[in-house]
Amino acid sequence: MGAAGLKILVSDSLSKQGVEVLEKAGFTVVVKTKLSKEELLKEIKDADGLIVRSATKVTAELIAAAEKLKVVGRAGSGLDNVDTPAATRRGIVVMNTPGGNTVTTAEHALSMICSMARRIPQATASMKGGKWEKEKFMGVELYNKVLGIVGVGQIGGYLSKLAQGIGMSVVAFDPYLAQERAEKMGVTMVDLDELFRRADIISVHTPLTPETKGLINSQAIAKMKPGVLIVNCARGGIVNEADLVEALKTKRVAAAAFDVFDEEPVKPDHPLLALDNFTCTPHIGASTNEAQENVAIGIAEQIVDYFTKGVAKGAVNIPSVAPELLPRLQPYLTLAEKLGSLQTQLCQGGIERVTVEFSGEVATLSVATLTIAVLKGLLTPIMEHAVNYVNAPLVAKERGIEVKEVKSSDAGDFTSLIRVRVEAGKASHQVAGTLYHKKEARVVEIDQFKVEVVPEGHMLLIHNIDRPGVIGMVGKVLGDNSINIVRMQCALEKRGGNALLIIGSDTDFPSGVLDQIKSSSNVLSVKVVNLS
Repeated sequence: MGAAGLKILVSDSLSKQGVEVLEKAGFTVVVKTKLSKEELLKEIKDADGLIVRSATKVTAELIAAAEKLKVVGRAGSGLDNVDTPAATRRGIVVMNTPGGNTVTTAEHALSMICSMARRIPQATASMKGGKWEKEKFMGVELYNKVLGIVGVGQIGGYLSKLAQGIGMSVVAFDPYLAQERAEKMGVTMVDLDELFRRADIISVHTPLTPETKGLINSQAIAKMKPGVLIVNCARGGIVNEADLVEALKTKRVAAAAFDVFDEEPVKPDHPLLALDNFTCTPHIGASTNEAQENVAIGIAEQIVDYFTKGVAKGAVNIPSVAPELLPRLQPYLTLAEKLGSLQTQLCQGGIERVTVEFSGEVATLSVATLTIAVLKGLLTPIMEHAVNYVNAPLVAKERGIEVKEVKSSDAGDFTSLIRVRVEAGKASHQVAGTLYHKKEARVVEIDQFKVEVVPEGHMLLIHNIDRPGVIGMVGKVLGDNSINIVRMQCALEKRGGNALLIIGSDTDFPSGVLDQIKSSSNVLSVKVVNLS
């Protein structure tokens, strides 16, 4: 492939340095921003590549109209505005630049902390109002204060370094960070309740998931130090905004600072905006000249490499392998990623070691790529920013996870088998999977149990004592709560011993339903897994 004659459409503002990289490589670069829907649909028809930031919505309709499109590049990490499944179905590569905003976003979080500690926005407003209220704006020192970081990914990790640099001590909660890695960072790992009790300032840096939505609410605030400061520069929804309003009014929380909100743009009558002890910015954590330059140059170079070398750096929907190998490899990539995702949801504690075993025919393929697929599945549910086939090994290394590959010609009863062992905390879990008819993924082992599970959708894994009535009880609870059972399987360790009941559904399982099932004396544990 070459760049001559290829059109790259840039539909959002992009630093000129990125455009220059593309033009120097020989592409025809068309920069047209703020297009209407109709104009964009017309302009995309003959585009070979599309570069966006957050404004352009790359919908299924837009993708369908793109007759020549081969790659979509996002200058930044978030891909909320790109319909990646629709692009994948069309064979269009989707790329992003997940590391370009790390320093800038961490610095913004620290700026928010400093602004709250010294009440800088309020003092500025007072002076601009013609006042000199020196006594009113007494601040607090950050030196020797305890910063609690929830989520120690790239941004949380860099913030910890910045905070330590000004004399703060850092405690952190991240169930997926290995203890050895935390020690090297000088961070004290604690559980969430202890973080709430100890921290003078709390900053969240997790992705928004069902588990983290409303993570900081009235119950959590009740456990915190009176006068705590709270920062959210990650994702709107992690902090319950209504609960925070009440806590700020009573000064239980002395101050809070947000760069992100449940709904954006924020409505002018939002109750948080009326509070003097609330500092806010309009989602500008990544908005610096340096960061925008980094992501612009980064995505431009990735586009050049893809068209001139066939290398898909930063791709989130395909690995960087030769195109002719993809048809055979793709089903195994799907299986490997599902096994990794399943493991993350089974294990507890910081992940220390991952061993991926390839047996049979699969051992003759590009197992390095398949190991990366396992890591992508393992890390995606727990990381604040996108994990892809390029950065998954680096993310694992940064988190202190040891990765090992093992190949064997003997797959036992199967033609091919991928087995993933994960050591986390003081426990070890293993899952294994294979392909039926060379394309249909199946999980065939979960720890000591032999199973045959289709890895998709919402799943309930119930570890129970093999006693009559357990299946009936579970079925009744789900039926009473109008939860449809799509698949069900029971695997025995030995008769009269332990059993594993696996239930698949097309809807999520509410916490109240789980509590009812857990209340049975024959139920040892209940886990919810989402492999959508």
